[in-house]
Amino acid sequence: MPRWCGCFLGKECFLARLVEKKVTDSMSTEDFYSVVVNSVPLMDVRAPVEFAAGAFPFAVNLPLMDDSERHRVGKCYKQQGRDTAIQLASSLVSGELRAGRIRAWGEFHRRHPQALFYCFRGGMRSRTAQEWLRQESDREVVRLEGGYKAFRRFLLEALDPGKIRAVPVLLGGRTGAGKTVLLQHLRHAIDLEEIANHRGSAFGGHLSPQPTQIDFENRLAYAIIGHGHAGFAHMVLEDEGSYIGARYIPLELAAYFKRDSMVLLESDMAERIARTHDEYVVEAQRHYRALHGDQQGVALWLENIGSRLTRIRKRLGSERLQRVLALLDNAHALQLAEGDSSAHRLWIEVLLREYYDPMYDYQIVKSGRTISFKGEFHEVLAYLQHLEG
Repeated sequence: MPRWCGCFLGKECFLARLVEKKVTDSMSTEDFYSVVVNSVPLMDVRAPVEFAAGAFPFAVNLPLMDDSERHRVGKCYKQQGRDTAIQLASSLVSGELRAGRIRAWGEFHRRHPQALFYCFRGGMRSRTAQEWLRQESDREVVRLEGGYKAFRRFLLEALDPGKIRAVPVLLGGRTGAGKTVLLQHLRHAIDLEEIANHRGSAFGGHLSPQPTQIDFENRLAYAIIGHGHAGFAHMVLEDEGSYIGARYIPLELAAYFKRDSMVLLESDMAERIARTHDEYVVEAQRHYRALHGDQQGVALWLENIGSRLTRIRKRLGSERLQRVLALLDNAHALQLAEGDSSAHRLWIEVLLREYYDPMYDYQIVKSGRTISFKGEFHEVLAYLQHLEG
């Protein structure tokens, strides 16, 4: 049994252990599993540039030094050594600046008493934050031993297929069949598109950006560890390629997820058109309006859809592209004039019938997968729920 599948600590027990620790103690690597399954809040005291490159779920960036200060101290360390660098850091982060950062740590810890500190290696920065906070407030916060580097290594180990006990079950279906909605009804499913913040198609981007590749891997590791902790025998996943938007599933894990069989979700065209319209028109426009206002929001949504259609010109074909764009423009004009977006269903139907369906059918044949079960929404849901054990 891998180390991270060891004894689980409940939230109350986990918090009690933290309280018992001395301030100089750190959370050992054997406790990383508990950090994940308890969704423990983390205070990342690295600089913002480091946090942006990759961090952990439930982590907030409360840096000891900002980017500029970190750069100056790092340069000093290389040129003049550790002691001089520490002196510079102390002079840069002092007075009200230091007090403000201590207040931020203290406030976060007040709201999340189980929170932990971490820096890159669990060394000087997290120790400094730990000591400053203790001096000013008597709050004792535990550090993650080995910091970001050790915890990241632990999470990467969780992506090793050899440590996953559940058998993957692939859920397939044509665009608009309702695969994502179905996954949300299953406790033993992992929604890769949600983790990647992308719906997995040319039109699948959200207004909010995708996580960095590191963040995607960390979130996926959290999901897999949580799934393993729940003890499910099967792991339901949507049939995806190796890439979800700009994020990719690590090679060995992607190969493990691929199965010789799949469960096929079927849905008639009318339902698929309605579902696609609700998601890519109604809901998408609502998000654009919330961010940019009614008029500009819809205009920017239209621009985005047109741009994404143009990107698939080669696969769509020039004639079909022009036809879809004409239907899109007409639907937009009718929506502005009458306040009804239903005409957008016309270009959606053309894309589904003439582009997505033939492409999906070709990929199914090419994959050579057998269909272990197929049916409509409630039939497939019942079948997959039966596999929870």
